[in-house]
Amino acid sequence: MNEQPQTTSEYISHHLTNLHVGHGFWTLHLDTLIVSGLLGLLMFGAMAYAARRATSGVPGGWQNFVEMVVSLVDTQVKDSYHGDRTLVTPLAITIFVWVFIMNAMDLIPVDFLPLVGRVSGLEHLKAVPTTDPNLTFGLSLTVFALYLGMNFKAKGAGGLLHEALTVPFGPWLAPINLLFRLIEDLAKPVSLALRLFGNMYAGEMVFILIALLGVWQLPLALPWALFHILIITLQAFVFMMLSIVYMSMAAESH
Repeated sequence: MNEQPQTTSEYISHHLTNLHVGHGFWTLHLDTLIVSGLLGLLMFGAMAYAARRATSGVPGGWQNFVEMVVSLVDTQVKDSYHGDRTLVTPLAITIFVWVFIMNAMDLIPVDFLPLVGRVSGLEHLKAVPTTDPNLTFGLSLTVFALYLGMNFKAKGAGGLLHEALTVPFGPWLAPINLLFRLIEDLAKPVSLALRLFGNMYAGEMVFILIALLGVWQLPLALPWALFHILIITLQAFVFMMLSIVYMSMAAESH
């Protein structure tokens, strides 16, 4: 029996559904884990290869690109973070490169990887890991954990408690100061994760809607893809810069 063609809502729902195992809290999005892991191994393996084969003479194109990215990120860290950059610079490079390459999966035609997955026997396959809030929250909570750790390292438990209870209104309003500090700190990972997820999810939705237009796909998809290159780069840069700012806030006290 021939398969019934998908309705518009079924088509959209299919493209926005993750390949998963488990139920409820213990659900694992396999496509997010596999795609993000493979992209990380591929990109950082290629950067490690460039580092091993780096030459002080005339560099090749790939070495030039890697040096340009590292120099760009290191400059941003120098401008925003004034302590020991041993941890912060590698963290910023990892965030920028990994988030950018995951965002760039949005430039692959929306039907290509799901079709490959269907041929391979997979019912669902989402190509863009950053359209999954589980991944964006995983990234933001990792940054937040480092932020808390750096707070303790730089200020100690006493200094951190003193800051939380006395800033900004002084010790007489300690409960209000603590409430504001909790709201401020909890807003960091939430805003960091939702900003990346929301922008990438919206971009993916636009590509899906364009794919529904049939013969009008190409004249609309090409301009949106060119504009989307700016979006995926900007979102990776913003995620990296906010992470650097949070690390700087943790390491400095006034």
